[in-house]
Formats: sequence, structure tokens, C-alpha cells
Amino acid sequence: MEIQIWQIIVLSLLGGFAIVENLSTCVLANQALMMGTITGIVMGDLKTGLAVGATLQLMGLGIQAYGGASVPDYMTASIVGTAFAVSSGKGIEFGIGLAVPVALLMIQLDILARFGNVFLQRQIDNAIKEKKEYLISRYHYLGILNWGLSRALPIFIVFCFGQRVVDLISHTIPSWLTGGLSVAGGILPAVGIAILLRYLPAKNYLTFLIIGFLAVAYLKMSVFGVALLGLACALYAFQQAIKSSENTSYISESESSMGKGLLNDEYEN
Repeated sequence: MEIQIWQIIVLSLLGGFAIVENLSTCVLANQALMMGTITGIVMGDLKTGLAVGATLQLMGLGIQAYGGASVPDYMTASIVGTAFAVSSGKGIEFGIGLAVPVALLMIQLDILARFGNVFLQRQIDNAIKEKKEYLISRYHYLGILNWGLSRALPIFIVFCFGQRVVDLISHTIPSWLTGGLSVAGGILPAVGIAILLRYLPAKNYLTFLIIGFLAVAYLKMSVFGVALLGLACALYAFQQAIKSSENTSYISESESSMGKGLLNDEYEN
């Protein structure tokens, strides 16, 4: 299956729009799962898009660009991986094997885009000093364009070669490398979850963490069942927090009333 020109245009625009939108309304929220799903719809294979997107989503758990750091772009990788998985007909593992290097390569392009926007930001500072409002708007929109092209342009270039790129990658990349990438793809979700637990207050809710682990590992509970169990635990914790807050307020009011009573008694005496 060869990627059609309209699919190339749509997916390139999707990649550019998604990264820009991530800095504003954040509806797509830079989620690989959403990008894989939309790409799967465009390519006519929703199941593959969901599988590739969900796998890359797990890889990116807990990985965020804190402090302006550049991290693997699993959102763009989800678009490329899903499209290649469908067009090549080699399935989900092949798409994930291609997506991981793409995500790592996008780190360099992300740095390049940030560097370009730093230059534009300096021009905006100069325009502010010179009180040229039209230049402020112009450089601002150029920054948005630069940021969007950092994703749209690579996607467009890769997809423009169509089946030839897929065939080249298929025949060039050895089986041991794609196999290694598949193994890495299985390890990265665990690493992402570990990083996420590192920053979450897991020690304060260790009981609920153990309950969730038992539900999945030993009771073989479905994801929806675990989600409902997590909701029940969250509601319980929330109710306990409210009761604790009410008790604290009641004790504070009681102590305040006792203090006022003692002051009144001293005043009367």
C-alpha cells in the first residue's frame, strides 16, 4: 500500500498543528495515543494506529520537557510509525521499531527549532524597545511557523518518498536491529512508569499501589476494572481528607471558643 498525496499532506499538517497546539489550548496534549489514533483513521487502519500510539504512549510516561529540555518526540514518532506500519503491511512491531529512532532523532530537530525561536525572541525584544508593534506580531507568528515546521517538514519529507523509503528501510535495517528495538520498546514502558512513580507521592499511597498491583498481576483484572477500583480508592481518600479537614476545623473552633471564654471570665473577675 502506497501512501497517497492527500494522506501525506494531512499527516504533515497534523504533526505541525499538534506541536503548536500543545503550547496553547493543549487539547491534543502532545499524546502519542491520540496521534496514532488519528493517523490510523487517515491510513484506514484504526487498530494499528491505536496499538502503535498506545505503545509509544507508555514509553513516554513520566518523560516531560522540564526546564525546556528536549525529550524524545513520541507524538511525531507515532504518526510516522503508524503510517509505515500500515503502508508496509508488516504490522505493529515494524512500526514501533521505526518510531523509536524517529522519536530520538526529533530531539535534534527540537533543539534546532528552539534555537531558531531564541533568535526570533531576541528580535521581539528589540521590537519592543523600538515600540514597533507590527514587528512583534510578525516575529511571533514566525516563531509559531518555525515550531510547526520542525515537525511538519520532516514528516512531509519522509512520506514524500513513499513506498521507496519503506522498502529501503525494510531491506537496510537488519533483523537483529529491529528485534532489539522491539525489546527496547518492551522495556521503555517499565522505565517510563518507574520515572512517573519517582515523582508521584507513591509513599503516601503505598496501600493503593499494592492493591492495584495485586488486581492486575494476580486477579487478572481488566483495565476498566482497575480504573473503577482506582476511582473507588480515590473517592475514599477524598472523603477521608474532608473528614480530617472538618475535624481540624472543629478542634480549632473549639479551642478558639475556649480561649474567648477564658478571656471573658478574666474580664468579669
